[in-house]
Amino acid sequence: MGSLEPDIDYYWEDGKMVFTAHYHLRRGFCCGSGCRHCPYSKKVVSLVPSWTETLLESGVQVVGRSRFCIHPEAKVKDIPILGGTKNADWEKLEGLGAEIVLLDREENTLQMYQSCPLPCAVTHIRSVVDMPEALEFLSKELKAPSLKVLSQRWQKVIGGAKADPQAEKVLRGWQELPGVLEWLTVPKSEPKHYAYVIWQKPWMGVRSTTFIGSVFSLLGYELSCGQKEGGSLYPEVEIPQDFDPHSTCLLFSSEPFPFAKHKEKLKEQLTGLGFAGALVDGEAYSWFGLRSLGFLERELDRRRN
Repeated sequence: MGSLEPDIDYYWEDGKMVFTAHYHLRRGFCCGSGCRHCPYSKKVVSLVPSWTETLLESGVQVVGRSRFCIHPEAKVKDIPILGGTKNADWEKLEGLGAEIVLLDREENTLQMYQSCPLPCAVTHIRSVVDMPEALEFLSKELKAPSLKVLSQRWQKVIGGAKADPQAEKVLRGWQELPGVLEWLTVPKSEPKHYAYVIWQKPWMGVRSTTFIGSVFSLLGYELSCGQKEGGSLYPEVEIPQDFDPHSTCLLFSSEPFPFAKHKEKLKEQLTGLGFAGALVDGEAYSWFGLRSLGFLERELDRRRN
């Protein structure tokens, strides 16, 4: 290949040489080692925000996205938008050179899958335990060996949490609840349950059988939808009717509803009803790719230390 040019063929990071896409293209083949800037993955349209961020940070070629794919900001800003997570304008595929479309059964619709003119890779993420297999699947479907590294990291997180008999005891206290952006009203006693609220008018909660619920469970906390049994994974709930203020803490997610913009009113409501409540980082709990992985790794490391 001849001599290597710094900043063209490689750069240094934390004392390690990192090869650029230019170097890999000069070499002419994929080594299968999961290199960060591997240019040999398929060209992907990702309509799943969690996956879009994960693919881009793993060096996968993303040539189209949904308008809700907002991370990483510097990398997505120049990627064409084909629609949302519930609809897509397939005519915009023209000229992108896309080879495959990435969808998820919880994020996207059956109609999108049925109408898509390109081959689709479809995941179904319902729990943290789905992540290693999903990443192995995408590694093969997208020809992106770098995703295998993330699969291994997920396996380590899941296995490490299960192997630690003290995990639930260490972080169960409300003062150690991870991902809290701000306490609106502080619990007067230790909550037995946490209700995760994602929408207002109507109020909507999240069941423990969701990916969000599995993150809480892995960290040693229990989600509850109060008196709501069965039905939707994201049921409409009544506040305060469905919850006991003496045993339940209400957690208001930063997304999809912008609760942070209404925090002063929420404080008044919670104080009047006698509930403890907090604003929490919704992306950390619900973005099931690299973002939630990093969140869990940091929290579990903090617990061990």
